[in-house]
Amino acid sequence: MRKRVIEVNQLSKSFKKQHALKNIQFHVSEGEIFGFLGPSGSGKTTTIKILTGQLAQTSGQAFVLGNPVEKIDESIYEDVGIVTDNSGLYERLSVYNNLTAFAKLLKVKKSRIDVLLKEMGLYEHKNKLANQLSKGMKQRLVLARSMLHEPKVLFLDEPTSGLDPVTTEAIHSLLMELKANGTTIFLTTHNMDEATKLCDHVALLNDGLIVENDSPKALTLKYNKEKRYSVLLSNEVEHVLPHSPDTVEQINQWLKNDEILTIHSCEPDLEAVFLEVTGRELI
Repeated sequence: MRKRVIEVNQLSKSFKKQHALKNIQFHVSEGEIFGFLGPSGSGKTTTIKILTGQLAQTSGQAFVLGNPVEKIDESIYEDVGIVTDNSGLYERLSVYNNLTAFAKLLKVKKSRIDVLLKEMGLYEHKNKLANQLSKGMKQRLVLARSMLHEPKVLFLDEPTSGLDPVTTEAIHSLLMELKANGTTIFLTTHNMDEATKLCDHVALLNDGLIVENDSPKALTLKYNKEKRYSVLLSNEVEHVLPHSPDTVEQINQWLKNDEILTIHSCEPDLEAVFLEVTGRELI
């Protein structure tokens, strides 16, 4: 059994009369990507702030790398990286010097900077000022900074929000590499396709409550209540058929006649699961 890197037990957070988190409970194992999914205002960012010591919980317990979150101090950031929507850059410093400044703080060798810049596709821009970068390049630089010290845990709050597909794909590839190297990634997003692609487990959060917690595949199969199959024939006619003996017979006949171009099961995606569980869309 893999070691638990993050543990959350009956965690709650209230702001005056507003209950942002309501007795949530989950754990994240070493070397996995855990998706914390929900619409804006559901409590995702509040959870990250509690887990990184930026905000105190109202009740319950949480641990990161075995440390109670209420006792987290600066030393934990030697093992933790964070990317949030307010992860700013030194706009008047170059790309390279932005990372140099943090390398000194984190006691990282300068040789690590060039390695990361190449991985992020920023090496050719190392002498540009940060304020000259596009939004996507800035986000890659923020990510590079968070990974400079090769953290054991990486907290990412909507890391690809507003980015173009090419940049998003590059970041996804990098996250999968980090996972392969043993980094644990806590990812918040409202992009269910992103979560399905990247995450080993996901928790669906709605109004401060975790309404489901499992692997993306397990959740889509759990809510696949009406089994159907989409069949595209060689005449380019598509049929969506229910799971039944008649359908089996029909598919077998098409197979014998070599008429099938593609065939897929029609289980719901994570967004459809979220809608069914909560009655609301991810907006």
